[in-house]
Amino acid sequence: MAMNNEVMDALITTYCKQLKMPGIHQIYEEAARTASDSNQNYSSFLVACLSHEIETRKERQMERGLKQAHFPWKKSLGDFDFTLTPKLPKQKVISLAEGAFIKNKENIICVGESGTGKTHISIAMGLSAIQNGYRVRFIKAVTLVQELLAAEKEFLLPKYLKTWNKYDLVILDEFGYIGLGPGGSLLFQFCTERYESGSIIITTNLNFSRWAEILGDATLTTALLDRLTHRSHVLLFEGESYRFRERCNNLGIDPPLQGGVGS
Repeated sequence: MAMNNEVMDALITTYCKQLKMPGIHQIYEEAARTASDSNQNYSSFLVACLSHEIETRKERQMERGLKQAHFPWKKSLGDFDFTLTPKLPKQKVISLAEGAFIKNKENIICVGESGTGKTHISIAMGLSAIQNGYRVRFIKAVTLVQELLAAEKEFLLPKYLKTWNKYDLVILDEFGYIGLGPGGSLLFQFCTERYESGSIIITTNLNFSRWAEILGDATLTTALLDRLTHRSHVLLFEGESYRFRERCNNLGIDPPLQGGVGS
């Protein structure tokens, strides 16, 4: 018995909900009209519907990933001016952004003066990782330590640490700006938990020789660096400060051609 259009539309709506295919439900009427107008066969119509469903799922995955990541802003590699940091290996950065380091449970440490683009590059890599299906979380080092201390105070540290296991990549931003006090040992524990089980990107304004100033313990620092630098990539950022150049532009003055002015 033939079904009228109203019944078929109702069934399609029901089936799309049951199969969790909102993309097909969104496009099927338009795709059907296009197929009819251009004399396309059934296969072409089906391909159009499935293609739209795939794109819709990618968009939803990206939205969920961005929400979960907590980026302070969105930055891509295309927005980064490598000419301001001429010693930063552009091709290596582009290669790392493809995500193999996450698959291999490797780390990246971005070292350089304030304002030279470390956070920009880390977010760009995080954005690329989300596009490749990885789960990412961005957090400032001091914020993480505060949360670790709070969890320890409430006797919830093991549970809190486990909540990070779902992330393939953790971006730990601005390590080195503030001493961590008693939180230094907790940060060590956090990194140890992720050792060879998940990747970390760390941005820091301090050379490795000065990390003990932040962690407050030379032995702990050595142990932490041993874990972080094993199977890691170190990117050195030397050059003109992005923020300094932006301030100069806002003031209508020409920034110096060279220099590593921070803020």
